[in-house]
Amino acid sequence: MRAAVLREYNTPLSLEDVAEPECPEDGVVLKVLACGVCRSDWHGWVGEHPRVKPGQIGGHEYCGIVEEVGALAQFKVGDRVIAPFILSCGSCPQCRSGESNTCFDQRLPGFIEPGAFAEYVAVPRDHNLAHLPEDMSPTLAAALGCRVTTAWHALTGRAALQPGEWLAVHGTGGIGLATLLLGRALGARVIVTDVVGEKLAHATSLGADHAIDASGGDSAKEIREITGGGAHVSVEALGFPVTVAASIACLRPLGRHVQVGMPVGHHAVQEVNLNTVYMGNLALYGTRGMPAHKYPTLLNLIASGLVDLSPIVAREVALSDVSDELAAFNGPTAPGVAVVTDFLR
Repeated sequence: MRAAVLREYNTPLSLEDVAEPECPEDGVVLKVLACGVCRSDWHGWVGEHPRVKPGQIGGHEYCGIVEEVGALAQFKVGDRVIAPFILSCGSCPQCRSGESNTCFDQRLPGFIEPGAFAEYVAVPRDHNLAHLPEDMSPTLAAALGCRVTTAWHALTGRAALQPGEWLAVHGTGGIGLATLLLGRALGARVIVTDVVGEKLAHATSLGADHAIDASGGDSAKEIREITGGGAHVSVEALGFPVTVAASIACLRPLGRHVQVGMPVGHHAVQEVNLNTVYMGNLALYGTRGMPAHKYPTLLNLIASGLVDLSPIVAREVALSDVSDELAAFNGPTAPGVAVVTDFLR
């Protein structure tokens, strides 16, 4: 099968013919229909993700058709399914408590095991999979990937965003746009910040109440002024020190900061103004992924028409274009995300 393989950090992926994956006993092999290109893939590509090593096939935002099933699989050949990027064990204390995204024994295609920048991907533990709604395109399903699922859990499972609250979103990449759209669907008033004018205009066209150019250096002050005291919830969607600091500083007393952007590599350890946290009685939440059992709620929200997430997708690309998409994350990116839909070239 055709696959895009990481051979050296920060260099174009190698397009190779590799062996098709073996089917796990407790899982399936999928023919990949679509796979998103995510900033998390970029962290691995540049060598800053601690788990991604040369030889890895990336791609963790995927959907596909079941081609082969293991003896213990729950799905059948021909099923169209979507997968969370964290495949939980289902039996540890975290999984039994409903928090499978914090499973003690995670399987991670695209990071440790071969991922979906390939024609086929092996998916163990198929109890994590969800049926893809018949009327949902594979392109949109892949774009849900880690960005939409993580944003959904950040707002509902961590910050408990309420209708009428002010939501600040720092960064308008895939996660930022998902947070904007979902926040609006939940009844929040949304402020976005970025340093790219085109992306701010795009966010405004999607319903942002206010869009702030953060290149001026004091977006937190502007947010506090607009909201009359600060945001109730602030989502940091990049993992950068400057946006983490702004996210915490823009909150009103009793506000909730949610760390969604991945702070790895040279951003893994950052200074935090704990006096602001202390004086404001703030809550700081981390979040990564979404418990698999929350898929039906999210998919039903989309199917009902209460939220349109299609504007997240900016372009469909081929497997040979993934390297260019990853390199684009080295600087400010254009609005929207890329999804691989052609795996033969």
